[in-house]
Formats: sequence, C-alpha cells, structure tokens
Amino acid sequence: MFKKPRVLIADDDWRLLEYLREYLVQSGYEVLIAGNGLETLEQAQTQDPDLIILDILMPHMDGLQVLAELRRYSKTPVIILSSQTSDAARIKGLNLGADDFLIKPFNIEELATRVKAVIRRSTAGEHGETNNFMRLGDITIDFNTKSVKIKNKTIPLTLIEWQLLRELAVNSGHLIQYEQLLSKIWGPEYADDVQLLRTWISRLRHKLENETQCRLIKTVRNTGYIMELTVSHAIEEGLG
Repeated sequence: MFKKPRVLIADDDWRLLEYLREYLVQSGYEVLIAGNGLETLEQAQTQDPDLIILDILMPHMDGLQVLAELRRYSKTPVIILSSQTSDAARIKGLNLGADDFLIKPFNIEELATRVKAVIRRSTAGEHGETNNFMRLGDITIDFNTKSVKIKNKTIPLTLIEWQLLRELAVNSGHLIQYEQLLSKIWGPEYADDVQLLRTWISRLRHKLENETQCRLIKTVRNTGYIMELTVSHAIEEGLG
C-alpha cells in the first residue's frame, strides 16, 4: 500500500498553516502542524515526519533553536521559512543543518516543488550499490552503509554532505561543474544556486580536512570542484 509522505509544518501564523496544509494535502501529502517550537520538537519525535517545514520566528523556542536540537538526534530533512532576507540568516540556517531555505513571502508552487525535491533526494536509492567501498588516501568510503572513516575514525555526515562526498569521490580526479553538482544533489531547479553549494562544500571540507590536515576538495574558480586524491584501492560495482 502506498504511503503518503508525512510533512510537519511549524509556524505561529495559523492562517498560513491552514493554507499550506490544505495545499499540501491536495498535493498528496499527509500533513501535521505545530504552532510553536516545543510542539514542533514533540511532533518530530513522536510522529516521524519525512520532512519539516520550519518557520524561524516562533514562540517558546525559535526555529533555529528547534533545528539545532533536532540535529542532535535526527537527520529529518528541514526546509526553513524566514522573513529575513540576508545571506547571513540563510547561511546560519544551512550551517545548523537545514536542507533548504525559502524567503517569505513565497510562491506556494515553489514551496511545493522544493518539498518534492527534498523528499525525493532523502528517500532515493543510490544506484543499488552493495558492499562497495573506496579508499582515497586516508579516507575510506563505504557506499553500502553510507559512511566515511578517516584513519579508522568515523566522520558523521548529514545526508547532503554524504551525497556531495559520494559524487566527488566517485569522480575523483575529474572536475565537476557547479551546475552538475547542484542538479545531481538538489535537482535541476537548483542549478544556479552556487551559494547553496558553496555553503555545503565548506561544511564538508571542515569535517574532512580537520582530520586529514590537507586540502581534499579543490575549487576551480567560477567553474566547480575536484577531489584530487589517488585511489589506493576501490571496489566500484554498481556505481555506474
């Protein structure tokens, strides 16, 4: 039996909540709502949503506090809604682990498109790989468990960080253009959002390069990224 994706919408504007709920229900989603930060965390823990749409300005606990707490134990995808238009607000949200960021007021169809894209990439399989791994210098990447180790130390990665690392590693030694990475990870509708990509590459670099003490991901100015490491051993069945 087909299971509808479950979306939790958190906002203290009840008119907006009802509007979004009605639209997403008609679009084929099961929808939960929360009017403050504490209620959002409670529903996130008990209802196991596939995606959370999270407003920043809420009573009891704001959206960024909710996100920080949520990321202590959950990788549930989060789209932040905010009336703050500065890049600083967006970068802060992404650094805390948000998967996307949308400025209010927004087009309801654009939000629906982003919801679909985020859920698609969070549930998509990755080429059906089984028991495959790759070693790049001190890095061991296990495609079956979607995990990475550096000198036998496991490095915790978010879903997006993992997907970026996978694409860079599989294409090690080859330039991947901004548009290619954005389209592959976020979908073609994000192909021009270079700032989004830079933010996530920065996060990935920080986690990996703090352990290796060397530059792993090279930036090709105004073009893209390349992982320049020699593959010492690789099993790549099913990586197509």
